[in-house]
Amino acid sequence: MMDGDNLVGVRPLRIAISSLGRFHMFDLTRQMIRLGQDVRLYTGYPRFKIDQDLRSVSQTRSLWVLAENLRRRVAPPPRTTWWSDRSLEDFGPWLARNLGDVDILDALAATGWEAGRVLHDRGKPWICNRGSVHILTQKKLLDEEHARWGAPPPFFDLGRPLERCLGEYAEADAIVVPSEFARRSFLDHGVSSERLYKCPYGVDRSMFLPRPVGKETRRFRVVFVGGASLRKGIGYLLEAVQPLVKERVVETWLIGDIAPEARAILNDHASEFVHQGVQPRAKLAEYLSRCDAMLLPSIEEGLALVLAQAMACGLSVIATPNTGAEDLFTDGVEGFIVPIRDPKAIREKVQWMLDNPMKRQEMGEAALQRVQQLGGWDAYGDRCLAVYRKVLAQKGCIND
Repeated sequence: MMDGDNLVGVRPLRIAISSLGRFHMFDLTRQMIRLGQDVRLYTGYPRFKIDQDLRSVSQTRSLWVLAENLRRRVAPPPRTTWWSDRSLEDFGPWLARNLGDVDILDALAATGWEAGRVLHDRGKPWICNRGSVHILTQKKLLDEEHARWGAPPPFFDLGRPLERCLGEYAEADAIVVPSEFARRSFLDHGVSSERLYKCPYGVDRSMFLPRPVGKETRRFRVVFVGGASLRKGIGYLLEAVQPLVKERVVETWLIGDIAPEARAILNDHASEFVHQGVQPRAKLAEYLSRCDAMLLPSIEEGLALVLAQAMACGLSVIATPNTGAEDLFTDGVEGFIVPIRDPKAIREKVQWMLDNPMKRQEMGEAALQRVQQLGGWDAYGDRCLAVYRKVLAQKGCIND
């Protein structure tokens, strides 16, 4: 389907999209506009933070989101999810009250339960858009990981928030996930494959592309982008590169914030990396273009956007299957897929890149070509619109 195309004699779909924050849902909204659909974005983002091109189709509920962000700036950081839980408990009913006459709702997980029931009362469908694995898989992996590092267990409120997530999984007409790794986690918990749709995220290729950099004499540079946390496997990354850094053949850059539970690990390796802080998306390509490879040894996530962003800048990548890597690249072609919790495997692949500079460069070129073939956000938007039409047809809703 081309930009703005609609089926002959069929009006645009009236689509509601909901999300407390940006995530991938702002890009999804932009895609529905591109495709000529009648879309409305409901978000917890304050209006001044919403992209200018989306403000005219946006409705905001930001009080609790702003309160949560302010609380996180005050030490000590919150140990529970109380603030985010209050945001959801406020946002969900607000969305249900303000949902207009729509054909379908695509709600980021945990935001759509109340509004989904309103739509079901009207005979209309709704979609749970889960950006990660099944919440019970997530809990299991993170509980294990925190125990391995002797950190306090991650907080999972087993009351209303968990009830909300599991309730959405059970009641939504469809669940959209970004990767095969995430899809398998739902199958493992008994969700029917007929209700699961895989729509891998795109990458903004106008923003992420190889940037020219000045000549610099330096060591082989690996980069990690994201929150330095146990969930992202930061301890395994630092263990993997430690000997190579000490031998002064590798330099490690960390871009992003540092999670409280990982501070002790980073303190133990303080002399072995350069922390570049949190960088805006608009500047990230400049940093990536100054590196040779990305390392992302995550324990759990749906599909790591930063992998595609790095590939779009011409970097080879080393990642675990739990990043959704298998949906982005082929092991041994554009990069390497290594087991979780295996610093030795990471080190071996970095060493291979050091020993094979020409082949590593070919990997980076292949990564760039692969991203260009994936279709960017347009392909994501096309897939999602096809899902909407299929779910509407299964529900018996006629778009006329």
